[in-house]
Amino acid sequence: MLYKEIHIGKLIMELVEEKQMSMERICNFLSCTEDFVEEIYRNESINTNVLLRLCKILEYDFFRLYSAHLILYSPPARVGGRKIITSDKLPYFRKSIYTQEIKDFIIRRIRSEEISPDDVIKRYAIPKTTLYRWLKKHE
Repeated sequence: MLYKEIHIGKLIMELVEEKQMSMERICNFLSCTEDFVEEIYRNESINTNVLLRLCKILEYDFFRLYSAHLILYSPPARVGGRKIITSDKLPYFRKSIYTQEIKDFIIRRIRSEEISPDDVIKRYAIPKTTLYRWLKKHE
């Protein structure tokens, strides 16, 4: 899966089909109509409250797709030479979330020589020791 373009509606629909979940059950859980669910499937983005409820009924964390996107395409970095300031009111997550899919994606790109380990370290801000540990495990 490529994390650059996320069409959440299509992904939700695929999981619903895979789990063979009935439209009636989804509508009852969301307290909505079939038209509303069909609209979700068509939309590239949806309300986070609705997405959270879908995560619960489908037993899948769709938010991790967005976390993966942030890790791969907008890594923590310095902006214009200045350190990014974190909020005092929002929680700060010290560790990035590296899902197995992200690890596999990066390792596959390194193995196919699309990107070098040094480029991965620079582009995605993954620590050198972490990257080489992943590579060693996947030998």
